[in-house]
Amino acid sequence: MTDALTTRCGHVAVIGAPNAGKSTLVNALVGQKVAIVSPKAQTTRVRLMGVALEGETQIILVDTPGIFAPNRRLDRAMVAAAWEGAQEADLILMVVDGRAGAGPKVEKVMAGLKDRPERKWLVLNKVDIAAKDKLLSLTQKLADMCAFEEIFYISAQTGEAVAELKSAIAAQMPEGAWHYPEDQVSDASERLMAAEITREQIYLQLHDELPYASTVETEKYVEREDGSVEIYQQIFVERESQRAIILGKGGSRIKEIGAAARAEIGKSMGVKVHLYLHVKVKPDWDEDRSVYRDMGLDWVE
Repeated sequence: MTDALTTRCGHVAVIGAPNAGKSTLVNALVGQKVAIVSPKAQTTRVRLMGVALEGETQIILVDTPGIFAPNRRLDRAMVAAAWEGAQEADLILMVVDGRAGAGPKVEKVMAGLKDRPERKWLVLNKVDIAAKDKLLSLTQKLADMCAFEEIFYISAQTGEAVAELKSAIAAQMPEGAWHYPEDQVSDASERLMAAEITREQIYLQLHDELPYASTVETEKYVEREDGSVEIYQQIFVERESQRAIILGKGGSRIKEIGAAARAEIGKSMGVKVHLYLHVKVKPDWDEDRSVYRDMGLDWVE
């Protein structure tokens, strides 16, 4: 792909507590959307890789689910995926919401991070809306919990100091050949990315009404002769009442979700999309091994 003698390539794990802004940061570093984002904590379920370029350096960003106290099997699989994403990374970015501070969820991540052998940087995010007088004491508290080589203050949402962070990361990547073609920005399959985008729209439109009891599977992905694609997806929920919420009165909500998801998928893939959604009640979907396989998560006992 490129000359190994003149290029750099490395893996960077982006970890933190739920809702720290990890996916927003990964998207900002890549320069386009590769991970779904919503105000709902624990939006990220799968471990996805985003590929960012900085000069002759390729940065492979591992966007991980937020680390939290797991209860269900799905929770345990997500936390396991997060820590697995950090294994043998060339650099770990510990992302902390600068406005929320260092609560129990952050402390839990820090406890698991402090003795890891990988190099670690602290990234204080959302500094544009954080109280400036509290950032210094927060930084000191976090530095006392774990030895960080570098500390950065950024806003992934506005882009503040993201370019400086990206440049600093690139300078630390080891020399070597690029792992991915220059035009590849993610390792996610089109089927998975389409499902993730639809799930994002469900979260965005039903943030206060629907719990985490839903998932999306792409059942069929068909390329038409005219270059457009047909995508058939199943939205699984646990109860009939949740199905009614997603459908909305007279099917109005599912139409809105479908229209927004179709536009976003088309934008992401650069093709015209025909999206067909079906909502199905499946009480124990999170106990189905095939769901974990489709999401790229390990089955955790």
